[in-house]
Amino acid sequence: MIAPDLRLLLISNSTVFGGTYLGHVLPVIKTFLSGTSSILFVPYALKDHDGYAARARSAFESIGVELSSIHQASDPVAAVEAAEALFVGGGNTWRLLKAIQDRSLIEPVRRRVRGGMPYIGSSAGSNVSAPTIKTTNDMPIVMPASFEAFHLIPFQINPHFLDPDPNSRHMGETREERLVQYLEENDVPVAGLREGAWIRVTGGQAWLEGTTGARIFRRGSEPSERVPQDSLADLF
Repeated sequence: MIAPDLRLLLISNSTVFGGTYLGHVLPVIKTFLSGTSSILFVPYALKDHDGYAARARSAFESIGVELSSIHQASDPVAAVEAAEALFVGGGNTWRLLKAIQDRSLIEPVRRRVRGGMPYIGSSAGSNVSAPTIKTTNDMPIVMPASFEAFHLIPFQINPHFLDPDPNSRHMGETREERLVQYLEENDVPVAGLREGAWIRVTGGQAWLEGTTGARIFRRGSEPSERVPQDSLADLF
């Protein structure tokens, strides 16, 4: 069952090939944030917080939403408590989660979002909406206290999901093989979101949206294909 107050927009990637930052999803974000005048940005996944915040601010201002960045707040927890909405940007998921944990933000964000505050995640920001970051694609360049993330959803996300290339000579595991290995050790479903796809959760419903679809992985079952406009309520 999906809580009726839960409002999530979980995006696979912030930029599509040949596009601008968030350009492919800004109209959706504008609709999703209808009635919201400001948003708090979490730039911790990249090292250059100032530059990242400036890029995000430009995108959100283009749809009439004022953006402030949590890295400039003297009290990050108080900033979360006062925020109208939250946007967690992409980058390295390990670095992002460590910064979130170091600033004691897991519980405040979880409480606010479960209470109805809109949450937008892109790539790493979508990863940390899951129970853990065990299905991230990123290298562990730092070590967080644990793998535990916001747990806003009961399933895992693998953003930038790549289908196997039958013509590839690469001998390492495909993304699909790696996710099957994850399920050998963890009984939690995974949504493999291709670039250009996102999950929207509002009004007690969840849908797959975008242009590219997703691959759903469950222990003991063959992976299944989902296309845009499919319900994802079964993952909840």
